[in-house]
Amino acid sequence: MAYQPIEDYGIIGDLNTVALIGLNGSIDFMCFPDFDSPSIFAAILDDENGGCFSIQPTYDGMKNKQLYLPDTNVLLTRFLSDDGIGEITDFMPAEEVHQGNQLIRRVSCVHGDLEFTMRCCPRFDYARSAHKTEQISEHEVIFYSTGPDGIGIRLMSTVPLQVKNDEAYAEFVLQTGDKADFVLYNITCENPPVTILEKYVTKSLYDTINFWKDWISQCTYKGRWMETINRSALVLKLMTSHKYGSIVAAPTFGLPEQIGGVRNWDYRYTWIRDASFTVYALLRLGYKKEARDFVDWVDRQCDDVGSAGHLRLMYTLDGQLDLEERQLNHLEGFRGSKPVRIGNGAYDQVQLDIYGELLDSIYLYDKYGEPISFEFWNDLRQQVEWVCDNWHREDEGIWEVRGGKQHFLYSRLMCWVAIDRAMKIATHHSFPLPSRWEEERDKIFFSIHHDFWNEELQCFVQYQGAHTVDAATLLMPLIRFISPKDPRWLSTLKRIEEELVSDALVFRYRVNEEFDGLKGNEGTFSMCTFWYVECLAKAGQIDKARLYFEKMLGYSNHLGLYAEMLGLKGDHLGNFPQAFTHLGLISAALSINDILEGEENKRKL
Repeated sequence: MAYQPIEDYGIIGDLNTVALIGLNGSIDFMCFPDFDSPSIFAAILDDENGGCFSIQPTYDGMKNKQLYLPDTNVLLTRFLSDDGIGEITDFMPAEEVHQGNQLIRRVSCVHGDLEFTMRCCPRFDYARSAHKTEQISEHEVIFYSTGPDGIGIRLMSTVPLQVKNDEAYAEFVLQTGDKADFVLYNITCENPPVTILEKYVTKSLYDTINFWKDWISQCTYKGRWMETINRSALVLKLMTSHKYGSIVAAPTFGLPEQIGGVRNWDYRYTWIRDASFTVYALLRLGYKKEARDFVDWVDRQCDDVGSAGHLRLMYTLDGQLDLEERQLNHLEGFRGSKPVRIGNGAYDQVQLDIYGELLDSIYLYDKYGEPISFEFWNDLRQQVEWVCDNWHREDEGIWEVRGGKQHFLYSRLMCWVAIDRAMKIATHHSFPLPSRWEEERDKIFFSIHHDFWNEELQCFVQYQGAHTVDAATLLMPLIRFISPKDPRWLSTLKRIEEELVSDALVFRYRVNEEFDGLKGNEGTFSMCTFWYVECLAKAGQIDKARLYFEKMLGYSNHLGLYAEMLGLKGDHLGNFPQAFTHLGLISAALSINDILEGEENKRKL
């Protein structure tokens, strides 16, 4: 089986984990039962040994299409030919309304007669563990991992199953109107009787459709690009843990930033850095429950949040630090992109910016969601005191470079945000406000303007003493450190356009092995492109911003999903889909729409 492009996949999920389903009807990625559990299907990372769950017509030359049922995460994969039309409906009943840990596939014949083959070949524990297969009946097979994960999964079907080489197969013919159902689930889940499997699948389908439609109806945004924003919101919800309220940066690991390259990371964790963007997007769209759950996760699960100076940039879904980075050398990687990594070695890096993102998220939630408790504030206050003492330190920066520490502009900027937002929270609640906070905040302000401004280049530079710019600098006006029309900022924006922008697409920085400690190149960073268009809009270049934003929408895949990066041919690179990209899309769309609405209202007056 050949590798499909990353952009040829759709995603479904149950708020515990997700599955990636290709245009060819094959599930080529799924960790089970949780986002950060070992994979059971990973053909996207090794097409021979990774494991998959494929359902396909036996006919060659069929045309494939994929779409979501509107306002849901129920995915349809269609196979079209002159002889017949087939369809797979893939979904996972949401944990909020069902028991979760179920994957349901309904195969239908819309027209003609079609022969299908089904192959279910799990590879447990990242394809490291062997398994045993037990055929319970003609319609039921159980797979048991013999490895340390100890997982067992049950496959039930309305068509006869066969077992060959510890894998499950089926061959079946459907005529117009016929259906075949397959249900894969954790053996710990309640077991639906085979005799009513079709009714069970039908009810689960309608329940899942209604769950997603009810959820999206809570969105309060009614402006431009509403369908696009709704899809991004649905993607973000899929990446949310129902158990913990945390949101994974991406539900995959090991997908390359460059085909054949070494930048292949594990993103199945929660980055503190994503916090302010997540809370902002959720609150702006009206999802206060999700914003509250995320803030509660920060308060409840991050054991370090009360320990000044020990906040980490990423955590597991349950708020722990079991993130040791390991290589899966038995997997060849997507199209030969090795090594495939699990865990993330950057977890113990010093990254000062996370304090700003944490405090900004709490400030936004405190202002637009619900007031925070005094106990939580006491924990946060200790972090602010630590920032006041340590903002001048070097760190590895937002991009988690592995080439050594620097005095990064973005880190300095977010230390300013940490103190500034803490002061705003204290003022809002009349909490005691130490006088040194304002002193340290203003020291950082002047440090940024003096130490990071390059008079020769007429721009703010990436780090102290550098002669290069960084796309992270685009956040300077977005977090309200500087006016979007300040001459210094406009000059910096012009320099970023000259050095990092290709048409409407933005590189995060110019790759340099000495600087970031890694070989190879990478694509344009989609999140940075959305920051760029938002900066254009706020700088008064609204027509250019709208044009570039709508051009960027054209780079999504056929379902409106984005990976982390884009290659020169528009191919998607990096882990997929990426929460940060969709958060950036929502923020940019809201800003552009607000400005356009303001201009329209002015014309009406």
